Amino acid sequence: MSKSKKYYVVWNGLAPGIYTSWEECKAQVQGVAGAQFKSFASMEEARQALRMAYGDVIKSSRTPVGAEVKRRSVLTVDAAGIVSVVEGTPNPPLLNALAVDAACSGNPGKMEYQGVYVGTGTQLFHYQAPLGTNNIGEFLAIVHGLSYLKKHRLDQVLYTDSATALSWVRQGACKSKLPENERTRELWDYVHRAEQWLRTNSYTTEIRKWDTDRWGEIPADFGRKGR
Repeated sequence: MSKSKKYYVVWNGLAPGIYTSWEECKAQVQGVAGAQFKSFASMEEARQALRMAYGDVIKSSRTPVGAEVKRRSVLTVDAAGIVSVVEGTPNPPLLNALAVDAACSGNPGKMEYQGVYVGTGTQLFHYQAPLGTNNIGEFLAIVHGLSYLKKHRLDQVLYTDSATALSWVRQGACKSKLPENERTRELWDYVHRAEQWLRTNSYTTEIRKWDTDRWGEIPADFGRKGR
């Protein structure tokens, strides 16, 4: 069964307006702090929404912006679409930050990772490989995040929930024992490019360990634990 057509309204992005595909919408909001966007089932609904203030639309629909990314634990979204941290959270995470995470269907198995802006839940980048491991994905996600922040000259903290990948990044090398063969050659080429980036680039980004025990799942989590 084909997916229903959606129309995307962008209030705050590179070029506000109505877009007829997620890819077009994503191009307008990716990397934009405080991006405001929402999908609608019809063009008429989208046109009506664009004539309204973003906060009023969110208040009436009670649907948080960036619904593609699930909100968890310490991060909440109010009726106006403002992201905040639950009051009383000990040493709360920063909202002006980049969070990265990976998921793997089997280990090894189909692997993917993503980077998400904590303050809005907007996905900033995504990569997948037909065969990999979770640790490789976590390693690549951190390096991709470092590269992204440096390229866009963003002074943000980078969060990861993987102590292993963080250790590999600090050593400048992926220590995975996944065999290099025909099935994994493309992935390993990507890994070696990431290692090369670490060797040839300096960065000032502070990498912090996401405190899952106190804060819940990292915002970039794919939500597949226990499946």
